[in-house]
Amino acid sequence: MAQQKSNNAKPRHTEQVEQPNSRTSEVSKKGEELKEELDKLLEEIIDDILEENAEEFVASYVQRGGE
Repeated sequence: MAQQKSNNAKPRHTEQVEQPNSRTSEVSKKGEELKEELDKLLEEIIDDILEENAEEFVASYVQRGGE
C-alpha cells in the first residue's frame, strides 16, 4: 500500500513542452547564414585591399642586395 501512495504522489506532466530541437535548428540555420554572409564580406574587403595595395605589397618582397 505504501508503494501505491508513492506512485500517486509523483507529479505527472502531460503538457506538451515546445520542442527545443526545432528552435535550436532555426537558430543554427540563421547562424550559418550570417557566417556565410560575413565570410563573403570579409573576402570582398580583403580582395579590395590587395588590389589597391598590390604594387606596394609586391615591392615589399623584392630582394635587395642579395637578401
